[in-house]
Amino acid sequence: MAPAARRLRASVTGILLDSPVSRLGCSFATLVGLAVGVPLSSGRIRVVGDLIVCRGLPRWAFRRGGTCVGRVYLTRHNDGPRVLRHEAVHVTQWRRYGMLMPLMYFLAGSDPLTNRFEIEAGLEEGGYR
Repeated sequence: MAPAARRLRASVTGILLDSPVSRLGCSFATLVGLAVGVPLSSGRIRVVGDLIVCRGLPRWAFRRGGTCVGRVYLTRHNDGPRVLRHEAVHVTQWRRYGMLMPLMYFLAGSDPLTNRFEIEAGLEEGGYR
């Protein structure tokens, strides 16, 4: 890679990744997660570390056992300690990538066994193994 291209990439990476811009994106995603989770939750809403857990949601509101949107974890009843540790890693990923997270997750593929975000969060703790 040419030096100019490296500088441009470093500049863009510094602005978008793990920056105030990405944290703002995470905050926006958290508001979206709350807008979905709070009215649809039929269970108790609780805070576990940095994670806001909305439980009792209808099955159509998330994929697999649950979905992390910003700091909000949307699930029906899949909220044991191991899963919440897995989801806490997703919160860190949201903070790092902000609103790029949905696109990057999509591009990483739907198979959790090869999706780098699920691997980083821990396949066993996420219930994939």
